[in-house]
Amino acid sequence: MSSEEYLEIVDHSGKVIGLAPRSKVHGNPHLMHRVVHVLVLNNDGHILLQKRSESKDVAPGRWDTSVGGHVTAGEDLLTSLRREMLEELGIAGDEPEYLYSYTHSNTYETELVSTFRFPYEGAFSFNPEEIDEIRFWSFDEIRDAFGKALLSDNFEHEFTTYADYLRGEGRI
Repeated sequence: MSSEEYLEIVDHSGKVIGLAPRSKVHGNPHLMHRVVHVLVLNNDGHILLQKRSESKDVAPGRWDTSVGGHVTAGEDLLTSLRREMLEELGIAGDEPEYLYSYTHSNTYETELVSTFRFPYEGAFSFNPEEIDEIRFWSFDEIRDAFGKALLSDNFEHEFTTYADYLRGEGRI
């Protein structure tokens, strides 16, 4: 039996319409799958970004969302995000706050993204097989990095969506 990760193929509403191995989903933007993102924020409102390992198949060496990962077949969003937070940054704790969902698509893949926010000031123990570096970024630093091939296209979309969300709340 293969140990390959299986992902649920979903429609735009999140309804499961199929199942496929990750190797078939990545590289085929017609097979939308679910992912979770967690924006980890410090007390100053800065966002923790991770610099993806050069060995990653998506956005190697680029700065990306604090935590991001696939929702594996049969897994709910909260289970997935807790697993990803622990695997990627070594953190656990209170339940993150759900913010919004959106569709991200590029020539490589299409994702139904569910984004959560998690305030955190504790220690991190990041996974060096997936992440080369982590650090908190201010909004201005992130805006200055746009379009310079420093950030993943996924995170540029995430940040734009998050800024729109905060504007809607009257926070910026």
